Amino acid sequence: MDATPAQAKARLYDAFAASGKALASGKRLELLDLLAQGERTVDALAKAAGLNLTTASAHLQTLKQAGFVATRRDGVRIHYRLAGDDVARLFALLRKVAENHQAAVPPTRDAYLGRDGAAEVTREELRARLQAGGVVVLDVRPVEEYLAGHIPGAVSIPVAELADRMNELPEGCEIVVYCRGEYCVFAYDAVRLLTDRGRHAVRLADGMLEWRLAEMPVDAGELT
Repeated sequence: MDATPAQAKARLYDAFAASGKALASGKRLELLDLLAQGERTVDALAKAAGLNLTTASAHLQTLKQAGFVATRRDGVRIHYRLAGDDVARLFALLRKVAENHQAAVPPTRDAYLGRDGAAEVTREELRARLQAGGVVVLDVRPVEEYLAGHIPGAVSIPVAELADRMNELPEGCEIVVYCRGEYCVFAYDAVRLLTDRGRHAVRLADGMLEWRLAEMPVDAGELT
């Protein structure tokens, strides 16, 4: 028996809801955040998200069933990636909507990132400064994320190595720091460290996720 219009409508909205259910986990959102930086193995995702392999695999299967991630096999290893740029856009929009309409988000964001009053520049301002010259762009994400895609000309120094490698950055120039996205703490920590050491450092107002979604130029591979 064919479904009635009301039943068909209910099934459609249930299908929509399945996507919402897949996103109803902080750890699954964190995995999407990591995959927005590039393809990774289950092992790498589990380590970066602070999960054991079993739990990470279960979360990734939920995301795959919802169509948010895709996989490829390389020998015994399974590599995950976002299913499309629309997934990255959905993830970015979800965070902004939550910040705008959920009272708990701004204070928890500030508690995590810290509000140090450091200057920020927009993507457009950074492009103008790059064209004018005299600015160093510093990528403080893990190396594998830099290799997967970075702002053209950016220097890679992971935040955990910055204190020991600061002499690799030229003196007397402005340093623009970026990391994964608007809610990534790496750039905040890096700017605080650079400022404490007497360097002129500012943050990119968002990060690599938003840079990609704005269809800004991206380079991949090769350490600079």
